[in-house]
Amino acid sequence: MTEKDIGSSLREVEKRSLPTIDVGPALTGDIQAIQELSEEWREVWQTLGFMCIINHGISDNLISDMEKAAKQFHDLPHEVKMKISINSHMKGYTPAHASVATKSKFHKNRKLDTVECLIVATDYAQDNPNVISEKQFYGEMPWLSEDIIPGFRSVCEKYMNEVTELGKKLLPVWALSLDLKHDYFEPFFEDNYTYFRVAKYPPKQNLEEGEMGVNAHADTGFMTFLPPANEEGLQVLDTDGKWFWPDLPKNALILNAGQFLERWANDRFRATPHRVLPPISSDRYSLACFVNPNFDAKCECLPTCTDHSNPPKYEAQSYLEFFSWYMTNAFTHYGKFEVVNGKAIEK
Repeated sequence: MTEKDIGSSLREVEKRSLPTIDVGPALTGDIQAIQELSEEWREVWQTLGFMCIINHGISDNLISDMEKAAKQFHDLPHEVKMKISINSHMKGYTPAHASVATKSKFHKNRKLDTVECLIVATDYAQDNPNVISEKQFYGEMPWLSEDIIPGFRSVCEKYMNEVTELGKKLLPVWALSLDLKHDYFEPFFEDNYTYFRVAKYPPKQNLEEGEMGVNAHADTGFMTFLPPANEEGLQVLDTDGKWFWPDLPKNALILNAGQFLERWANDRFRATPHRVLPPISSDRYSLACFVNPNFDAKCECLPTCTDHSNPPKYEAQSYLEFFSWYMTNAFTHYGKFEVVNGKAIEK
């Protein structure tokens, strides 16, 4: 198949609407509203595993400011962005062709993804014992100075913090949809870990075999929030193994579950595979925010997701253990570091 044929065939899939759920009533903390929402919530996660949410509380102005900031950052010269290249705590800038899931169950190719991105992640208090001991993933986020890109840090942090708070407000919905007490997940999200990919996908019409903006994957963590991008690119895999373009309503956020939640729920909820095709003619910007538990809590199979006929499929694991495993198998730059007594040391 020619390069042109590969790109065309990947793009020639149907467009479908995602389930759209109004989360506004649940964000008030009304238990009755949360209970009603959880029924619909459960149905989506046990089937497609991708939805849109509306009345989510993230303002159009904040999303617009973050989109402008993303373009402003990626318009900087490569050598400037490389001043904050990815560090041992997996925070910072990664250029294009820096990642691919090398042990993916969703695809077999080994071509590196064309996406470039800045990975912003939770900065912990300086008196946190894990910061003091220099434990991996607890180090500081590197930032370019204000004179290079004024206001960039503040808008990134504001966006990430507001999405994190949205995720925490939705925890009771997740809990009730899994037949747990409404506050079950709250202790696991104290001092939680969020990371935020400020991504750019350069255009490429003709694709080589296996070439993608981001190859087929399921996200690593608990839940992912994503506003619609300026250019088409995201495709979702349904339960019949067919790819489709999601048709997104105005002012919605995409929400999907990650592999850590899927394991925690003993495969009751689906971490849905998805991929991103490079845009055809213009740069595509994407703002994926991943809201996860804290690193240290051991997460055993949820009690409502197992019984004598359905034993736990996975061993108890902390998010730190799972995230470390995933990073080892996903990013070429991760191999530069060796973890010794919890610290990441460059080889």
